[in-house]
Amino acid sequence: MSVIDTIKEQIDNNDILLYMKGTPRFPQCGFSSRASEAVMGCGERFAFVNILENPEIRAELPKYANWPTFPQLWVKGELIGGCDIICEMAANGELAELIKEASAGSEEQSAE
Repeated sequence: MSVIDTIKEQIDNNDILLYMKGTPRFPQCGFSSRASEAVMGCGERFAFVNILENPEIRAELPKYANWPTFPQLWVKGELIGGCDIICEMAANGELAELIKEASAGSEEQSAE
């Protein structure tokens, strides 16, 4: 499987996915720390990929996403944005709404 196929599979299989440097418990950069805190603040489970442990994904995802930096938040297969966008959405309440919608949708799907 190619790196792009792996990325597509990760995005398709996780309704809420954060590509970041480090992990939510141990972020390895300030931007990833702020972004993961904002997503965790929404109170829903989410998947993450530590790009520092996945150099191929770190190299290929910016080209695939047409977004040059990390972190990257993907919800329901759509790129939401990076740290500034995530934090801005968290501040105005949009992020919690989006995350809760995505999480509720995935619960409904898995219940069927």
